[in-house]
Amino acid sequence: MLGYVRALNAIDEAMRAAIPSLERLADVVVLANSRRISRSDHIGSYSYQVHGFGCRFVSDDGTEVDVDFAADGSAVFDFWRLRGYGRSLPEPLDVADQDMRSAVQSLGPLLTEVRPGWFSVAN
Repeated sequence: MLGYVRALNAIDEAMRAAIPSLERLADVVVLANSRRISRSDHIGSYSYQVHGFGCRFVSDDGTEVDVDFAADGSAVFDFWRLRGYGRSLPEPLDVADQDMRSAVQSLGPLLTEVRPGWFSVAN
């Protein structure tokens, strides 16, 4: 769980360094939808593919972070996305939903459940 949050933060930092007009990671979707950047590309050590309300990022080592964005631009994710991240790690992890829920609860102040089964990093 913390690995996903760290990877998401690293992606945010790398993308904002590569695309100076990004104020937040959600702007990747805005820029792609307005055709100012491609819907999929490779920037720095990440490839990305914009989809619906989110984006899938894959690092050069194959680690995958898929994220959606709420109306306010905050990154939101669910167990399906966390499971995909775990399975893409160099040493794959496959964690049951119940164990993920326990991990989320243990990270109470760090994560906020924005709607049932969907989480965001607390401000």
